Amino acid sequence: MTSLLEPAQSDRSAPLAEALDEVRRSAQSLLADLGDRPRALRIRAGDVVVEMEWTEQQRAVAAAPAEPRPAEPKPAEETAKGSEIRAPIVGTFYRAAEPGAAPFVSEGDQVQRGQQVGIVEAMKLMIPVEAEADGRIVAAIAADGAPVEFGEPLFRIEPSAA
Repeated sequence: MTSLLEPAQSDRSAPLAEALDEVRRSAQSLLADLGDRPRALRIRAGDVVVEMEWTEQQRAVAAAPAEPRPAEPKPAEETAKGSEIRAPIVGTFYRAAEPGAAPFVSEGDQVQRGQQVGIVEAMKLMIPVEAEADGRIVAAIAADGAPVEFGEPLFRIEPSAA
């Protein structure tokens, strides 16, 4: 990785540079463990979020590509009513910290930005799923233990009035 920091900035930018190095190391580690390049990858380290997407031409696919499943149209009323909390990575979604435990959130619960609402397990790593806005959970879309794709809706949230 090429450093873009000037020497005079290095003292002030050290925490940012460390966060970016952590994101880079995480991305390299995740990608090294995969056989095929993923369609997309999102990594968060503190306030730093890096999202990467690859086109079909950039992806090295060993097997024949699967038939794309058609996107299910969402009723305009539902989409306008709230936003969605989406999967940060491909993996298995869990609503609770461990089997038999109470879920992080349930329908009707108020959540705050940054509050953990679930977990996605990816390659034996537990990636927290956090609310990106204050609001109320109006629907739990993904089932506990369900396989999820990057960007797949997990919860529908009705944002709080500002």
